[in-house]
Amino acid sequence: MGLNVFQKIVAAHRAGSGNAAGVVPLKVDQVLTQDATGTMVYLQFEAIGLKRIKVPLAVSYVDHNTLQVDSRNPDDHRYLQTAAARFGAWFSPAGNGICHQLHLENFARPAQILLGSDSHTPTCGGMGMLAIGCGGLDIAAAMAGFPYELPRPRVRRIRLKGRLRKPWVTAMDVSLELLRRLTVRGGVGWVLEYDGPALSRLSLTERATICNLGAELGATSSLFPSDLVTREFLKARGREKEWRELTADRDAAYDEELEVDLGRLEPLTAQPFSPDNVVPLKDLEGLRVDQVCIGSCSNSSYEVLRAVAQLVKGKAVAPHLNLLINPGSRQVVGSLAADGSLPSLISAGARVLEASCGPCIGMGGAPPYDGVSFRSYNRNFKGRSGTPNARVFLVNPLAGALLALEGQVVDPLRYPLRLPAPPRSRTTMGREPLLQAPPRKAAGLEIIRGPNIKPIPRKKPVPEDFQAEVLIRLGDHVTTDDILPGGSEVLPFRSNIPAISHYTFSRLDPTFAERARQAGGGLIAGGENYGQGSSREHAALAPMFLGIQAVLAKSFARIHLNNLINYGILPLTFEDPEDYQGLKQGDRLTFQGVRKSIKKAAILKVRIGDRETIRLRPQVTANKVEVLLAGGLLPYLRKRINNQ
Repeated sequence: MGLNVFQKIVAAHRAGSGNAAGVVPLKVDQVLTQDATGTMVYLQFEAIGLKRIKVPLAVSYVDHNTLQVDSRNPDDHRYLQTAAARFGAWFSPAGNGICHQLHLENFARPAQILLGSDSHTPTCGGMGMLAIGCGGLDIAAAMAGFPYELPRPRVRRIRLKGRLRKPWVTAMDVSLELLRRLTVRGGVGWVLEYDGPALSRLSLTERATICNLGAELGATSSLFPSDLVTREFLKARGREKEWRELTADRDAAYDEELEVDLGRLEPLTAQPFSPDNVVPLKDLEGLRVDQVCIGSCSNSSYEVLRAVAQLVKGKAVAPHLNLLINPGSRQVVGSLAADGSLPSLISAGARVLEASCGPCIGMGGAPPYDGVSFRSYNRNFKGRSGTPNARVFLVNPLAGALLALEGQVVDPLRYPLRLPAPPRSRTTMGREPLLQAPPRKAAGLEIIRGPNIKPIPRKKPVPEDFQAEVLIRLGDHVTTDDILPGGSEVLPFRSNIPAISHYTFSRLDPTFAERARQAGGGLIAGGENYGQGSSREHAALAPMFLGIQAVLAKSFARIHLNNLINYGILPLTFEDPEDYQGLKQGDRLTFQGVRKSIKKAAILKVRIGDRETIRLRPQVTANKVEVLLAGGLLPYLRKRINNQ
């Protein structure tokens, strides 16, 4: 029996046989961080106690918190720059671009393993990498030289055939179609591996878009083979020597298969407030549009933005509407300027923003009150845009540009359009010139900390017995944005856990943080897919700081589940989902024999006041038991290093 692409990468990176069933320890080639998560990663790496990063390549990007309205964000950036130099990481300063676009252009390599403290790290799967989004502590552990322990996923083959109905149907519609079919839970526990006759007609940046949006399916990662398309992309960037062919064997086996005919796709849109609420765009004809945003890590490549510029050339956006463009990198902006695309965008009325994440995470570019925003981004959760009552739709970038011209939703397929063929491969001068390589001699370099950077809080080991109150009861699909919001008000506190904890559940229950403090901690109850969305470990860190001892849910999203364990918070699922219905805010639960039950992988019997006993199952694999019981990954790693 042959091997698929995922199996080949895993086979080449195994770090021993593993210490638990269903877990594969892997050697890591590369890690990336961004500034919203990176400050905590480097503080954690410092706390582990090593003097130098042990992973072959680490890159610290600044792309999220680039609004510098006071000293907090630039202080974080200076800390990251000096910490990267001290410990041996590359550094990408603010304005260089979005981490995923930059990493694709400068560092991604076929057949390697990349971990990133951002949920959209699988973007580099378009290069034939096994790229996985993780919580920050997992990145710090990899930087310290520990293998990454991957719960073995199933592999779903997605066969692509046919040809996109260009220009109005793009790679983003492939992902929206998968979200329509599979939902935001459809990729949980899966790696999505793409192949089929359509691959030769998909550019590498189109492949990257599809892998990027795989995060919205909940997938562990998404993968394309490394073929001649990959080689051409690397050759155009002076990196052809880094190419290697990597394809599945003809007789490779998969756990499940699914087929998508690209020729049958039409422009789609995800309606508020979930990426899987997908309908044909034409179903919304006549809806007035207030804002269009094009870019982000999903659709900010030169190829995409050049096509948008060609579409709007000589025209003007609707007078009542804002068109915002956030490019992926300085190289993208330079290429748009060199070929005349940038003047076309500006003349049409587009606002060209800094090469950063920007409006995607609520860092500027908020829609108007009760506004309608169409975005070529990857998430449309309520409030994420910065305007709580705005309606945000996801749409492919070319359809979005057409809506910006028309000022309302139209059916793009009714509009004839011929775009000039993209230029042939353009040779560039290798890596982005403003990337800063780690110095060879770093022992004496000072790490500079601003006053907003606070020490990492620590959690005590999990107790054997305790009582705690249910502080909040939530529904299904609670996102990390719901738990700990982003945006310009909150993000500057990412390196200050005491301060950022005030915002825990602030959009859903502004009293939560104060009630948790007064109670000395407690419990959270949720429904299905608790913690979906971004990799932000602060959605576990802040509750841990407030004394949360356990989260009870019907099911958990992958990254957030691991973050809870990494911070010593018990992740528990209802053995009988009906028990969730009977649980109320204010109920006081009695836990007994917790450590013993977790060690034995046994069900916990928990008493609700004087009413009844419910059964809860700890969601922790055997390799994570000691991590959880120690109070999280940081105390566990420190103990291991001290014992070496």
